[in-house]
Amino acid sequence: MELSGFTAYFIAFADIYKYPLLVVGAIIEGPALMVAVGFLLRMEALSFFPAFLSLVAGDLIGDAGWYYIGYFFAEPAIQKHGHLFGVSAESLEKAKGLFVRYHGRILLISKITMGFGMSLATLMAAGVTRVPFSRYMMLNSLGEFTFVFIMLAIGYFFGGLYGYIADSLRIGFIISVSIMTVLGIYGFTRYMKNKIMQS
Repeated sequence: MELSGFTAYFIAFADIYKYPLLVVGAIIEGPALMVAVGFLLRMEALSFFPAFLSLVAGDLIGDAGWYYIGYFFAEPAIQKHGHLFGVSAESLEKAKGLFVRYHGRILLISKITMGFGMSLATLMAAGVTRVPFSRYMMLNSLGEFTFVFIMLAIGYFFGGLYGYIADSLRIGFIISVSIMTVLGIYGFTRYMKNKIMQS
């Protein structure tokens, strides 16, 4: 297939299945995608409610997966391989201790704060400590709606700025915003993780 034909096929496929693709993308990498979707909403490339619900669904599917990983596999796996995911046995134990006392609060605000920089440990700790799955998903859902809305609003704001930039500078603007978003999310999670580990 010619490159132009493949490109046309890919664009048509993405247009037809854009919302299911958002679900899959949110499972893999939620926050950065949410900002990008907010940008696309400003460009009127997507509709708000289908995009919003797709992102919420994808992120919650990921949360369910991490819960069951925690429930069945977390402690043995973290002892051996936690460093590959930035999760140490110590951070898991700290998250477990917090869950015993404050699991309702932690689950409710976990999404809004990206898990206090310890999102994987926090989500798995819910499974490890056997928080009821229905309660886990209900509280996560409440935080999820707020978190997705905030991320979309950030992307939407940058989309507004994009409209005022000259055509010759727009590609540089998109690259700069993408880098700033990724670095901002990474820096925030590192800061919160270090702060909690020192407390």
